[in-house]
Amino acid sequence: MKPVRFAVRLTPLGGRDAIDGWAQDSAGKKHLKARVSLPPEDGKANKALIALLAKTLNIPKSTIRIASGETSRLKTIEVDGDSATLGAKLSEL
Repeated sequence: MKPVRFAVRLTPLGGRDAIDGWAQDSAGKKHLKARVSLPPEDGKANKALIALLAKTLNIPKSTIRIASGETSRLKTIEVDGDSATLGAKLSEL
């Protein structure tokens, strides 16, 4: 089964942990906007992002990984699971 891939633009030190919906960049590529309250030091913000996505999508943290962009604001996320179910949950955000 192929993992579901999507882009996330993460704002560390965003005051709270939240998903702020979908947006498009200037090239027309869609990404999910997310914010976490933790700083980007020692991977804390990335861990908080994975926890936030797991809670929001109601899936285990172990099924989520950052495929690229570990040190960037724009990250590619891969999620293992049923693509139809995950796609429906992501489209609701």
